[in-house]
Amino acid sequence: MLMQSVHICGAIILCITHHCLSSENQTVSNNVTKSESNDLKSIFNLDGNVTKSLEKANPAEDHTQAQRNTSEDGEQMNKETHGVKPDCPPLGLESLKVSDDQLEASSYWSVGLGPHRGRLNIQSGLEDDDEYDGAWCAGVEDQEQWLQLDALRPTLFTGVILQGRNSIWSLNWVRTYKVQFSNDSLVWQPCMNGSEEAVFIGNEDLETPVLALFPEPSVAQYIRINPQTWFSNGTICLRAEVLGCPMPDPDSLQFSETESGSTDDLDFRHHNYNEMRKLMKSVNDECPNITRIYTIGRSYTGLKLYVMEISDNPGKHELGEPEFRYVAGMHGNEVLGRELLLNLMQYICHEYNRGNQRVIQLVKDTRIHLLPSMNPDGYETAYEKGSELSGWALGRYSFEGIDMNHNFPDLNNIMWDAQELATDKRRVSNHYIPMPEYYTSTEALVAPETRAVISWMQDIPFVLSANLHGGELVVTYPFDCTRDWIPRQDTPTADNDFFRWLATVYASANMVMANPDRRMCHSEDFQQHNNIINGADWHTVPGSMNDFSYLHTNCFEITVELSCDKFPHASELPVEWENNKESLLLYMEQVHRGIKGVIRDKDTKAGIANAIIKVDGLDHDIRSALDGDYWRLLNPGEYKITVWAEGYFPRIRHCNVGSEPHATICDFTLTKTSQDRLKQILASGRKIPRDDQVRIRAMRMRKLRISTKILNRRREQQQRLNKVKRK
Repeated sequence: MLMQSVHICGAIILCITHHCLSSENQTVSNNVTKSESNDLKSIFNLDGNVTKSLEKANPAEDHTQAQRNTSEDGEQMNKETHGVKPDCPPLGLESLKVSDDQLEASSYWSVGLGPHRGRLNIQSGLEDDDEYDGAWCAGVEDQEQWLQLDALRPTLFTGVILQGRNSIWSLNWVRTYKVQFSNDSLVWQPCMNGSEEAVFIGNEDLETPVLALFPEPSVAQYIRINPQTWFSNGTICLRAEVLGCPMPDPDSLQFSETESGSTDDLDFRHHNYNEMRKLMKSVNDECPNITRIYTIGRSYTGLKLYVMEISDNPGKHELGEPEFRYVAGMHGNEVLGRELLLNLMQYICHEYNRGNQRVIQLVKDTRIHLLPSMNPDGYETAYEKGSELSGWALGRYSFEGIDMNHNFPDLNNIMWDAQELATDKRRVSNHYIPMPEYYTSTEALVAPETRAVISWMQDIPFVLSANLHGGELVVTYPFDCTRDWIPRQDTPTADNDFFRWLATVYASANMVMANPDRRMCHSEDFQQHNNIINGADWHTVPGSMNDFSYLHTNCFEITVELSCDKFPHASELPVEWENNKESLLLYMEQVHRGIKGVIRDKDTKAGIANAIIKVDGLDHDIRSALDGDYWRLLNPGEYKITVWAEGYFPRIRHCNVGSEPHATICDFTLTKTSQDRLKQILASGRKIPRDDQVRIRAMRMRKLRISTKILNRRREQQQRLNKVKRK
């Protein structure tokens, strides 16, 4: 006969097979005593925070007396739980650690509003009432409805977080609810608050997560959320997360092994601005010969945008060595990329010192730049609330409310409009497209963070980049913007095949994306696309960083959506590192594909800057860097390459690209045009052709930097005035 004891919300439950006896405030001999319960709290560092009892609520289709009675106590509960960090982590409804078959419900409105959709922060599709709706909604409106979780093992439950239904068409949320526990899903005991059944305050809007900590931590296998009242003009709908610590279970082989994590000795926690600076400084102190910290600008509130450079010769561009960058935290609440880059810089430092040949080779052959937080203002806002309470959008935007992924110049439509108007499309520039004039003024709504990144892009000849986001599991590649403002349509670049390769490299090495049995995050099944998709074929994004990078510089860039959960709990970070470690390394190594070389003057042997490298059959050119070196990313094959520069005769070569990530050396020596030819041009009254694209691009960049300095001075003056006023 199986004997098991459970402490449920102030009551001791003695379970013998399927028969449970409840005795409130009673000690059960040879089972769980009150002292043992206190030991459980000590083990899990629980403070036993007790909320005030709430008056029992009645069903409400309007503001009932019961809701008025609970409002004062609800305010007290919110005060007592505000700022309290749950001692037990989320079980994983949001992160999908909890599978669909662990969730059940008393009833549901439709398949798309079934229990499997009752996950914190889950997003619906564009239409309501399809199979991917934005919550669990009960099929019956009464107080007997419930959403149930099977934790699969005895678990110390400590709290619940609730949201309303994600929808742009309807308003549905739960205002108050009860909680019950069970060992067998047959006999249920209510969560008690002293001598009364606890009633918890839920939501007053669709999106704000509301935390309720239980008066007493409770051990059980099953938990039910039982709505009592709901929005008067809506129905019973909710999204939830459950907080709990799995208990050791020596009788179960399934849970006998230690929870999966990482064997790497890294700082797995969330780092605010000051903690991030300290960590970066510690890496620099540990590996001073291969690291350098520098800043590219400041956020609106004055936080510095720090970059960690990793190279065998930090601080200097080496001839022929490609420049690589990772950018994270463009949306401040999508925090996993920030932590992965902090992990990555620690990992490279540690492994370099240990003699890891793969890492040593990467550092020796590549100049790596890691920007862990492009939007530090937004991050600090989300961090203050915490991983479970920041919601879906808090901290996404800059301090000024700007979405930086729409904040770069829209060069796509400039190029496409020019192509439509041109009689000879070959004369329309397909690269190095200058910023529009309006974008460089002080009146342009350009975030200081965006301005800083644009300057950074122009100062360093980046070859390859990835922009790390969160909230989905997919890798997207340019173009991100559709033609003719179509909501979504496959809009490939000239380098579509190589971009698909880059996206596939990351997705196929990512342990979650590569899992064929994984559940989709929200409403899009990206597995049917092998976890990669053209950005514009997902949703159009005018002014994206990826498209700007491709059309304004030589750099190829993709976006990686790292996880369903934008702000994973700290306990998930070791697993997320393992999920992405190989992808992060493998993707960096792709910077060495294709061809590279140096373009020199035949007579002086000096490098030629801004020489144009044209690949026959690919309508996207690149330019040589200041020292004359260049890198052209290409798939394996044989290519006809034409190089020309202002004042030089063009040169053609055939270059073969192999399948290994080692770029083929393809140097060019150019001969200046003859004096006789120059004399003929001048005698005919014509001017020597000039590279207007480069001149306009440089002029607009100067204007952008001047306007940035003016805006920075204005901000500093305003901040000084604000300080004086506060004094």
